[in-house]
Amino acid sequence: MKAAVLKSFGSALAIEDVPAPRIGTGEVIVDVMAAPVLSYTDEVFSGARKYLLELPAVPGPGGIGRVRATGPDATHLAVGDWVFCDPTFRSRDDSISPDITLQGWSARGEGGLKLQRHFRHGSFAEQTLLPTENVKRIGAIDAADAPAWCALNACLVPYGGFLAARLQPGETVLVSGATGHFGSAAVAVALAMGAACVVAPGRNEKMLADLVRRFGPRVRPVELSGNEEDDRQRMRQAAPGPIDLVLDLMPPSVTTTTVRAAVMAVRPYGRVVLMGGVGMLGGAGLDLPYPWIMRQCITIHGVWMCPPEATFGMVNLIRAGLLQLDQFEVTTFDLDHANDAVAHAAANGGPFRMTVLTPNS
Repeated sequence: MKAAVLKSFGSALAIEDVPAPRIGTGEVIVDVMAAPVLSYTDEVFSGARKYLLELPAVPGPGGIGRVRATGPDATHLAVGDWVFCDPTFRSRDDSISPDITLQGWSARGEGGLKLQRHFRHGSFAEQTLLPTENVKRIGAIDAADAPAWCALNACLVPYGGFLAARLQPGETVLVSGATGHFGSAAVAVALAMGAACVVAPGRNEKMLADLVRRFGPRVRPVELSGNEEDDRQRMRQAAPGPIDLVLDLMPPSVTTTTVRAAVMAVRPYGRVVLMGGVGMLGGAGLDLPYPWIMRQCITIHGVWMCPPEATFGMVNLIRAGLLQLDQFEVTTFDLDHANDAVAHAAANGGPFRMTVLTPNS
């Protein structure tokens, strides 16, 4: 099969033929129809993100495709089914504390690396091999709509955070990082789940205005000043009432004071979800006051990606019309132009924009 291969950090992708995957028990082979190219893909490939990825490898975290072959233990999947390839692979021999690897992207620790060495290649290829439980049926779609369904990758991240914190209809949510790719998706997901209001802080006035244009008065924008206490007060004042839940999706480049301003805007007995990248590239960690956490009875959730069952809930939100895929502007590239796709993604990131590879176009 044809694939885009990353042979060393800092090098361009090599488009070449590699051996097609061979199926085993507990595995499924999928023909990849659409694979998202994240805006920071160039940072992963250069090594700047310091992700744990053994090379050479076919990169690519998940995507949309059709089942090509199933193992003998698959009882519901059928050849030809349209599916989402969930990139969060978990070890099966410890359900309490499973090791995790993100397909073709990043491993967590030595156990994650062991998973990565077996499920070696990601979705920047004509075919990909996944654990059976990571192949999620999405129902019949038009082939032309496969790139738009890659929005699942962006939306499932905040959805996992909201599920962990048990977001309830009618609650007020603050999304820290609302003008970014995952943060803007979080705004859409929170509203689809029934949030009464989403407080959206940011520095880009144009992007904040666009969120209000898209979703109306349930979005309350807050332009950040850079002063921690002042920004916290602005966030609280923008909300129609106490802030029930804060979801942080800030990237590694953001200061800890910016994150703390949002986190500590939550009400007493509120919940905080940390899913961003602050501290991942070194530097100061997030310093939160012990007395504030204890006396305000704050619940803090650390969440990486989403639980296995999340895809089905997200698909239901899309099928019900509560989350609109046409919000996303999609630019596609064929596999031969994978390096162009990486460059395009870096230059055209931001809210509701996706760059997508179509390996079987």
